[in-house]
Amino acid sequence: MRKFLLPLLFILFFILESAFVQSIPAEMFNGERILVPRFLMIAIIFLTLYGNRNHGLVYGFAFGLLFDVVYTEIIGIYLFLFPLIAYLASKVMRLLQANIVVISIVSLLGVALLELSVYELIFLINKTDMSFSMFVELRWLPTLILNLAFTIIFAYPLKRHFEKYAHSLKEE
Repeated sequence: MRKFLLPLLFILFFILESAFVQSIPAEMFNGERILVPRFLMIAIIFLTLYGNRNHGLVYGFAFGLLFDVVYTEIIGIYLFLFPLIAYLASKVMRLLQANIVVISIVSLLGVALLELSVYELIFLINKTDMSFSMFVELRWLPTLILNLAFTIIFAYPLKRHFEKYAHSLKEE
């Protein structure tokens, strides 16, 4: 049963992102601001840093592909970015002290990098005409604030869960 708990948790985060977007009324933020929940990316980073790096990268690839298939028209953006950002976070954490505050900041930086990378790739292929300053004001900052709130609320439960997961892997 424990084997299925981790995939179910990530499926829950995948579904929660979509449900969150559907449940927030647009009028709440003057209809202009775009809030993008990146709960799955935060969970992948926490798994990579507290659990097992290889499992984090595999989940990054798997859910990146799933994210591309379900939500985007271009296959490969999230397939490439999810594991890349998780890998970069693991490399950054070799230089920093691994505590929950630092890991929360690194995960928020990962979300910021993900959003910037997606914007730049979509801008390069002319799928958006939003200027960078509009992107920062209307999407990037609100997204970072939303994901900061998520990280503050769920950092400790994610940390505990992935530490237990890592411990169970060592026992096997």
